[in-house]
Amino acid sequence: MAFDGSPRVVRPSSTFLKMCPDTYYERFGFCEGQIAAPPHPELGLVVVIPCFNEPDLIGSLGSLWNCDRPAGAVEVIVVLNSPASCDAAVREQNERSFQKASDWIAQHPDPRLSFHLLHLPDLPPKHAGVGLARKIGMDEAARRFDQLGKPRGIIVGFDADCQCDANYLTAIERHFLDHPRCPGCSVYFEHPLEGSLEAEVYDAIAAYELHLRFYNQALRYAGFPHAHHTLGSCMAVRANVYKSQGGMNRRQAGEDFYFLQKIIPLGAFADLTATRVIPSPRPSDRVPFGTGKAVLDALREGKRATYPLEAFLDLRTLFLAIPALCDGHAISNPDFLSAASKAMRSFLDKEDFVKSLQEIRQNTANEATFRSRFFRWFNAFRAMKFVHHARDYFYGEPKVGPEAVRLLQLVAGDVQGLDGMAVRDLLAIYRALERKVGNSQAKD
Repeated sequence: MAFDGSPRVVRPSSTFLKMCPDTYYERFGFCEGQIAAPPHPELGLVVVIPCFNEPDLIGSLGSLWNCDRPAGAVEVIVVLNSPASCDAAVREQNERSFQKASDWIAQHPDPRLSFHLLHLPDLPPKHAGVGLARKIGMDEAARRFDQLGKPRGIIVGFDADCQCDANYLTAIERHFLDHPRCPGCSVYFEHPLEGSLEAEVYDAIAAYELHLRFYNQALRYAGFPHAHHTLGSCMAVRANVYKSQGGMNRRQAGEDFYFLQKIIPLGAFADLTATRVIPSPRPSDRVPFGTGKAVLDALREGKRATYPLEAFLDLRTLFLAIPALCDGHAISNPDFLSAASKAMRSFLDKEDFVKSLQEIRQNTANEATFRSRFFRWFNAFRAMKFVHHARDYFYGEPKVGPEAVRLLQLVAGDVQGLDGMAVRDLLAIYRALERKVGNSQAKD
């Protein structure tokens, strides 16, 4: 069903509030429900796809259509969106995508895998962007489950330029059935390393994906407990968890990172590696940072950089000191700060660490609760903030290949043949490492 015109502020009816008395939509909703048709009674998964100025939407829809069918029914909600102030060329591309997708959907009927188009061409420029588009789609997905009284239904994030493996839908369904405590998961991804684009694009995406995996593995080596990839096209969350955490934000970039930082610390969050999302490697300037922008910058500037390993070694030193920091008699704050690196000392001072540490101590009775509260303060955002601080003011920006080798030598020991290894070969090792970690999580 298409939605034309300005979104309406949600004012749930009394009947709806009796069905859903948590008032989520009244507090956090952006617009009213858009899909008039009732959901399939066996609905289990809803895939949400934001679409802005995207010529390859049909490829994404076709990839989902070609998936093995799960036991439950599936809906795909595409949110074609643009701000009221957007260029005419973008508006025309969205209209073409809408018409092509409408025709494609008419030719692909399946009551257990249905597709819905939401067309929002005039969103408020102040808020329009990928965050708001995801929010509208994910809120709509939550409504679908509310109508069926299925609060634990699964909302899946995907993108309009992504492909996926044939077992994508069945693997997500199986994961949440096998792990009832799991609030959400990060889905394994691999960018294509060959195809119809120029060779330089695939070289750039290989280096960028290695950077992403290096960052994730370096955080884990440091001992950070909430290290997971945070890509909006590679995530899934239960509807009740989505709503309980206030839903998706309206950020115009980085919406996925900030959203998942509310979900991951809940516990039992997992990496699903039994299937694969294949994001596009194309360069793009549609958002100020992210994959497309990173590839574009790499092509323009030739950069193949990452974060310095020293920053993560500093984090490791801090996290290993948690037992001593918990015991105020065992170590004093000045003693710890004097032993920390210059990068860490300057950062902790700027973050008012001593005051925060005192508050954490005062509100915890044992090391377990101290650790939990500590990582609520030193969360993923603060960890990234420190890494940027350490890079910008102390350690510089190294090349991704050599830094990835250094980390592998710490993680795997003295492995022969790593020095000088090509980025693609290193990426293959990191991919295998992350799939192995995900598989071990699934057995827990």
